[in-house]
Amino acid sequence: LCCQCGVPIPPNPANMCVGCLRAQVDITEGIPKQGTVHFCKQCERYLQPPGTWIQCALESRELLALCLKKIKASLSKVRLIDAGFIWTEPHSKRLKLKLTVQKEVINGAVLQQVFVVEYVVQSQMCEDCHRIEAKDFWKAVVQVRQKTLHKKTFFYLEQLILKHRLHQNTLRIKEIHDGLDFYYSSKQHAQKMVDFLQCTVPSRSKSSQRLISHDIHSNVYNYKSTFSVEIVPICKDNVVCLSPKLAQSLGNMSQICVCIRVTSTIHLIDPRTLQIAEIDGNTYWRHPFNSLFHPKQLEEFIIMDINRVHEKRKAAGAGARSNKHTLAEAWVRKTSELDTDHQYFCSTHLGHILNPGDLVLGFDLANCNLNDEFANKMNPHSIPDVVLIKKSYDRSKRQRRRNWKLKELERDREATDTDDERQYQDFLEDLEEDETIRKNVNIYRNADIPVESDTDDDGAPRISLAEMLEDLHISQDATGGEGAEMLT
Repeated sequence: LCCQCGVPIPPNPANMCVGCLRAQVDITEGIPKQGTVHFCKQCERYLQPPGTWIQCALESRELLALCLKKIKASLSKVRLIDAGFIWTEPHSKRLKLKLTVQKEVINGAVLQQVFVVEYVVQSQMCEDCHRIEAKDFWKAVVQVRQKTLHKKTFFYLEQLILKHRLHQNTLRIKEIHDGLDFYYSSKQHAQKMVDFLQCTVPSRSKSSQRLISHDIHSNVYNYKSTFSVEIVPICKDNVVCLSPKLAQSLGNMSQICVCIRVTSTIHLIDPRTLQIAEIDGNTYWRHPFNSLFHPKQLEEFIIMDINRVHEKRKAAGAGARSNKHTLAEAWVRKTSELDTDHQYFCSTHLGHILNPGDLVLGFDLANCNLNDEFANKMNPHSIPDVVLIKKSYDRSKRQRRRNWKLKELERDREATDTDDERQYQDFLEDLEEDETIRKNVNIYRNADIPVESDTDDDGAPRISLAEMLEDLHISQDATGGEGAEMLT
């Protein structure tokens, strides 16, 4: 019989029934039944004391471990058998844990008890979100600069950053007239960005740091770091004049070359021989050269006659030739001089796309003053009269047909002018014409513009639907991706 209430029971060391034993002893005594959990609304992370913020979905194992750690010291006196969540409404700011514990009580009897611990979710902004909100609170800045009037390289760089998601750690992106500034909360993120830039565009960098504060007791220094990255001042479609030494080292190329592409290296082609060469950043800074013309100085020519050159003898020591271009000799006339008989003779690398009557953009070297240290020392007979750059198409028609779009970085802009818009259109046309650059860029289908028939096609290059990505807009539940699944 139970020594308290006299009810017949199976024998046990305490000689008490379960009801009387629980009335006499409470094994959950000393374990807190209420607590608080701190949650950051901005980044949806929970605080794990003392200073770590972790991502947890509702009713996940990670959140259960975080809650149990808060009462870990009190649970050391009992044996934890089971723990789990009791469902609460997601916006109630309450988390309820159902715990099952065991403890040895009077005369070795083991008592098991189930109880509930309730946590109140309190909002608290984490340090990272504080810095993002403050906008000016940064530890490191990467200043990317390019001393050129055209921003083609920056547009390409922007798409690479978006594709590889390197903009996610930035506190702020600020656009200024000759570059971009990326602000970061840690020096490591800024260093990662600098390493990425050096791998994707030919550039050089230097760093500096400024002491903000110093704790003499703990010997902790607080610095602000600045990384300066300078991109080579050469863009696609620039005509450049190489130094004699560099031209010789590249396989006896002509000194007057055309830049056909800028990726991690500068890709040059000799319009007279189709010889190609790649110059990396280190080589450029050892043998620097400048662009002879600005893109605004491009003039429109009309092809009067053109002849493909099928066999061209390779000079001694010459390098590789381009297989994607065709060498041709052409007679051209400026569209502004159609009323005259003045024609120009030139060699061009665009023989595969040009026909008599086509319009083409190029630079007139015969009637200009070349203010360049290498060009001024060249033999005048070695300088071509005209260098053709690219075929000209109707820009307004190309814009209407363009059924694709690109994403842009969110940044603080200065006032954009019409010149920036013109340069951006140039970059979009370059994407359509150059498949090599296109492979490194995420292109999204623009559903607002219907796909036109090719009946009135003027031969302008276009991007196929197979190369476009669908622009997905995924709406997330307020509890996060994983949490939404658990709460259904």
